[in-house]
Amino acid sequence: MAAGYPEREIEVDEDGAVVVGGDAVVTLEASREIAGLRRVESELDDGEESFRQYRTHNLVDSGTISIVGYTGGSNALDATMQTALSWAVANYNTLPNVDLQFSLSYGAHTNADIVVYKVPGPGGGQAGFPAGGAPYKWVQIQDGTSAYGTNVVEHVIGHEIGHTIGFRHTDYFNRSLSCGVGGDEGAGSVGANHIPGTPVGTDYDSIMQSCFSASEDGELGTFDIVALEQLYGGGTASCLDACGGFAGACWCDDACSYYGDCCSDKVSMCG
Repeated sequence: MAAGYPEREIEVDEDGAVVVGGDAVVTLEASREIAGLRRVESELDDGEESFRQYRTHNLVDSGTISIVGYTGGSNALDATMQTALSWAVANYNTLPNVDLQFSLSYGAHTNADIVVYKVPGPGGGQAGFPAGGAPYKWVQIQDGTSAYGTNVVEHVIGHEIGHTIGFRHTDYFNRSLSCGVGGDEGAGSVGANHIPGTPVGTDYDSIMQSCFSASEDGELGTFDIVALEQLYGGGTASCLDACGGFAGACWCDDACSYYGDCCSDKVSMCG
């Protein structure tokens, strides 16, 4: 393995970028930033790894992230892609308990936090993981994706945006669950940390499954939303009364073992 990733899951594209899991670029900056960091406390230790949501060590700073849908030259998004991008961004922006917002515009420039643009290919996309509190900038959408229809393109774009803000594939440990083939992508240097509040059980409704189908509806799954609320929700600064009742805000289990980052008083509340 290299940097914690199985060799079979590592590719190097024509620009020299390292790609893991088929669509996630691992930058040198992101790898260096998280090198040596401890595993987060909420990492699973119960053997029930399957079908939960996962995040990288790095996340983005809450606030407004600018996105431009690129419209210049051969890399311009087609009409289907532009509509799908608008829908995908709206899916994130309409979540009431998530502090992260996206500001979308279209143009032939790259002056934005995230640039979504078209590349040749049969279908699918590619993005990368955040570093330095900022999202990964470049989201590629293959031109063949539009043949599947607007909902599928919406799904692919929403999936790639998920990577840019720190989401791993829900089935990173066994890509064959959604792709039919493939194995474990590995946690690697960027991490694959369980997001509290996401359950054990098959979550084929997640937008972060490794592979998509022609019948995708483009919408965020129930536990995709829980994951976003956990990582980017306002929540509460206290762990008091958090156990059991507030899974979407400041989650912990009945044993008070795992808490979200919003709990600033974990030690005093749980010992």
